[in-house]
This record gives sequence, C-alpha cells and structure tokens, in this order.
Amino acid sequence: MLPHPPSGQAAMGIVCFIRYEIDPFQRDAFARYAENWSHIIPRCGGDLIGYFLPKEGTNNVAWGLIGFESLASYDTYRARFRTDQEGRANFGFAESNRLILREERTFLEPVVRD
Repeated sequence: MLPHPPSGQAAMGIVCFIRYEIDPFQRDAFARYAENWSHIIPRCGGDLIGYFLPKEGTNNVAWGLIGFESLASYDTYRARFRTDQEGRANFGFAESNRLILREERTFLEPVVRD
C-alpha cells in the first residue's frame, strides 16, 4: 500500500520497473551508473524510487524503479531524457563497459487502499 502524497505533490500513477541482467564482474561500475541517474532522472521529470543491486543469491540481476504521474508524463520524461547530455553520456558509459546484458521494462500501477 502506498501512502497518499504530501499536499501539493502529484500522485504516482505508474511505476516503471526495470529489470537488468548485468555482468556480475561489473557490479561496482553498474553501481556508479545507477548513482549517476540519481540527479539526471529527477531533472528530466521522473521520481526515482531507487536502484537495487543483488546482495545474496542471484548475482546478475539488478532493478530500477521510477515513478510517474501517468504514461503521458513518462512520454514527456523520455523526450527530455533523449536530449539530456549527461543522460546520454551515462548510457554511453554503460554501453562502452558492457555493464548491461539485457534490460526489460514493465509498467506497474500502485494498489492504493483508503
């Protein structure tokens, strides 16, 4: 159950759930990649919930969760994202270091109970 947003803040209508298959030998580099998004994503309009690396068990799967008001706000975010120089550089970093072997995106809606 998600709490109601603070007064004046938009409700999170969807969450982009990203599942990454990563090179387990590049864990530290992936952590750097994820940390770089901490200021890029909010600047482009996303609500970064967090990035998560494996701690125990499977060592090659990581996750990222980003909240949005709606699919329309996600589309606006993607348009800003494509032109963000720092974001493009971060994608280039991941690509040149072959950090991400596979990426899947799923859009979820929160279950809110009153």
